[in-house]
Amino acid sequence: MRILILSQWYMPEPALLLQELAQTLLARGHEVTVLTGLPNYPSGKLYPGYHLRLCQRETLNGVPVVRVPLYCNHSHSGVMRVINYASFALSAAAFGPWAVEKPDIIFVYHPPLTIGIPAFVLSRLWRIPFVYQIQDMWPETLSATGMVSKAWVLETVGAFARWVYARAAAICVISPGFRQNLIDKSVPSARIYLTPNWIDPETYPIAQPDPELARELGLAGHFNVMFAGNLGEAQGLDKVLEAARLCQDTPQVQFVFVGSGVAESWLKEIARQQELTNVLFLGRYPVERIPALYALADVLLIHLKDDPLFKITIPSKTYAYLASGKPILAAVAGDAAQVVTEAGAGITCVPEDPEQLVAAIRTLLTLPPQELVEMGQRGRRAAETVYSRERAVTQIESVLIQVAAHGAA
Repeated sequence: MRILILSQWYMPEPALLLQELAQTLLARGHEVTVLTGLPNYPSGKLYPGYHLRLCQRETLNGVPVVRVPLYCNHSHSGVMRVINYASFALSAAAFGPWAVEKPDIIFVYHPPLTIGIPAFVLSRLWRIPFVYQIQDMWPETLSATGMVSKAWVLETVGAFARWVYARAAAICVISPGFRQNLIDKSVPSARIYLTPNWIDPETYPIAQPDPELARELGLAGHFNVMFAGNLGEAQGLDKVLEAARLCQDTPQVQFVFVGSGVAESWLKEIARQQELTNVLFLGRYPVERIPALYALADVLLIHLKDDPLFKITIPSKTYAYLASGKPILAAVAGDAAQVVTEAGAGITCVPEDPEQLVAAIRTLLTLPPQELVEMGQRGRRAAETVYSRERAVTQIESVLIQVAAHGAA
């Protein structure tokens, strides 16, 4: 089967799931091509080695990748973000038909919602179906992150989302809450498939703690509560900094942030103004170095804003944390908290409550070390079984085969 993966983002941007999906489908005998944009996420700056041109081709780990131009931006400005999203959508719709050979089916990765434009155009030009995978629910995400607040804009985005859903042959969602959200929006349940995200334990091998690296980074001698991932608006990390302030009377506890994002400079300024000596910002690290950092963490933190959307959202870091073999503190509600609880991989508390977050950290601090080890081991087992790459890709492959066969008929 010839499969086109349509996504605004792809490696070397942090889009590991799509790369693993493409490589696994390729290894199973399918012809896979990726149509994407020029890499600029999360900095909003074009990656070295890439240039603005009508079409740029490369092969990454055996997968042909076709890149079309876009306006590089990932700032706080809603207008600039819209231009970024729209520029890729128009480029993919305009250049895709001649830049890519006709496939049998299109697998579409959302966000952003504007990806529905080239998905519709290409599927109609080629007379083939597309499967739409939702990783982020719009317009709810725009409201929850503060990117958009005007009611008429949110209503317009919601109407466009329903238009896209109606034209997809099938919709894949990553959580039970997302599925119910679509049903509540009158999307037929028969077209909705629950295909959870996954983690490849080989990508996140359990590393042994490196004492020299710990000293170099300032992690030695501390109980390190580590947050790794996007430092954005949705994560509500200002509340974590407030927890750090409240936790200053427990000097062994240290809050460690690994990653970058639009809120990074703002968070650093808060930490500076409040003179938080128990907070470290380590910046962004390549995927291959993350296991070495996880090995130096005592607890891995998930934190999201207290918003109805995030009760049905499962951050991708949840699965990476499971694979790390470290205990998890999930300051979230709903589906993500349930993943951690069902795996027995850590403890949970309500989001955006610094006092409860501090109480949870102190609970973990007082647990016997062996109990923390066992939490991590249970999380690793869940990553290797329930949330394995092979199992998840098989589910997606099954949907693609089924939809492609129906479309051909």
